[in-house]
Amino acid sequence: MSLSKQIANYVRDIYFGKNWTNSNIKEKLEDVDWMQAITIVNSYNTTAMLVFYTSYYLIGIMNILKGGTLDIRDRFSYELSPIKSAEDWQELKNKSFDEAEEYARLIEEMPDDKFWENFVKEEYGNYYRNIHGSIEHLYYHFGQIILIEQSILEEV
Repeated sequence: MSLSKQIANYVRDIYFGKNWTNSNIKEKLEDVDWMQAITIVNSYNTTAMLVFYTSYYLIGIMNILKGGTLDIRDRFSYELSPIKSAEDWQELKNKSFDEAEEYARLIEEMPDDKFWENFVKEEYGNYYRNIHGSIEHLYYHFGQIILIEQSILEEV
């Protein structure tokens, strides 16, 4: 199996499949209602905000994979439209899942030698570093989502 296919599967596993953590984002978010998704625990980000935030960065990398430019900026990474209903929450989740699948597909279509090329600028490292970093980023925030949701359930 090619490196690009393996990495694409790794992205799909965190969102939709069974991975080493025996957990995935889609399954976890199925149990989160819209009110829980916008609940602030201590001073942490909300679950909805983390879903938006992680997608924002995938979109930035996807734009590069499509031949575009790096247009994302940290200052915009939390500009989530308000979640005011179950429909808004479902729309955000669906958008996130669609973007994850598109991200995986774009990675899968990359020739393996592309991973070792510079990503935008030499100082950013290569494609492999940035794509692998995006997966680490997903796991990090997925862990936060789990902890936030456990805290919300403990309060009930």
